Amino acid sequence: MKVARIHGPNDVRLDEVSEPACGPDDAILEVAACGICGSDVGYAKIGGIQVRADAPFPIGHELAGVVAEIGKNVRGVKVGARVALHPGAAGFGLGNGGPGGGFTKRLLVRGAAQGKSFFPIPDSMSFEQAALAEPLGVGMHAVDQANVRPGDKVAVLGAGAIGLSAAFTMLDRGIEDVCVVDLSEARLEVARKLGVPHVVHSKSADLWEALGRIHGRQSFFGMDVVGTNVFIEATGSGALLEQVVARCAPASRVSVVALHRKPATIDFMIVLMKQMSLVGAMEYPERYETMLELIARRDLTPMITHRFASTISSRPSPSPRRRMPARR
Repeated sequence: MKVARIHGPNDVRLDEVSEPACGPDDAILEVAACGICGSDVGYAKIGGIQVRADAPFPIGHELAGVVAEIGKNVRGVKVGARVALHPGAAGFGLGNGGPGGGFTKRLLVRGAAQGKSFFPIPDSMSFEQAALAEPLGVGMHAVDQANVRPGDKVAVLGAGAIGLSAAFTMLDRGIEDVCVVDLSEARLEVARKLGVPHVVHSKSADLWEALGRIHGRQSFFGMDVVGTNVFIEATGSGALLEQVVARCAPASRVSVVALHRKPATIDFMIVLMKQMSLVGAMEYPERYETMLELIARRDLTPMITHRFASTISSRPSPSPRRRMPARR
């Protein structure tokens, strides 16, 4: 069978490998849908993490499929079950530095006996929808880290899958004063389809003028600040994060969920004066089922923007899908 692996910078190949053998603590997942995360794109550009000639880097961690085989020690899941996969729960980092990745036909899920990897999905939920649980969880966790509450005035910076997932989470929780900001009109159109009430195309409008119009503005120790008091930073732009610190409201909360690959210069005198909070956000809420419950009750499918037919399986199956690259 074939598996997508990185061999070096901008060198992604479909390698021919042997089908996996299921150990007593493991399971094998017949992959039905796998999303392309922004981190997959980033890994491809930089050549993965610690790639060696004898150990290329597998990618793909937004997964759903059918349990094809289970080891003798695995409980709580049966062969034939339709499931979403928590890629890191068992400690093997599927598609994120571990020995396996989801762009393949049959995926060995090591440590499945721990009971942390598989989550059943209803027959009414497509595999594509279920695969969205992983990016939804990242955005949801960013919202949790910022302790966003009804009445907050929120700006989501970046309308990739993670930013959109954060916005969608807040709307589901009754947090209505949400604005999504991006340079891409196509991404902002997805935000509109998801029900986001305010969007700002920051290439054609001044961001801070627009936020001041939407959330109000005030003067703070002579500084012109907007009324926005929560920011979900999903762009990875250090320059923009510096602006957020300078222009946000007093006592603002900033959740950084993007990968910032370069250092940013933060004026901590302003952080101190405003008594604001900066917090990082990585991975998911404790209950993986939380994302699947949200997907079951609200339509997140506008985030699925592209689909590619599988070239790695020898028989027809639900096609993997691609979504917009996000923060990784």
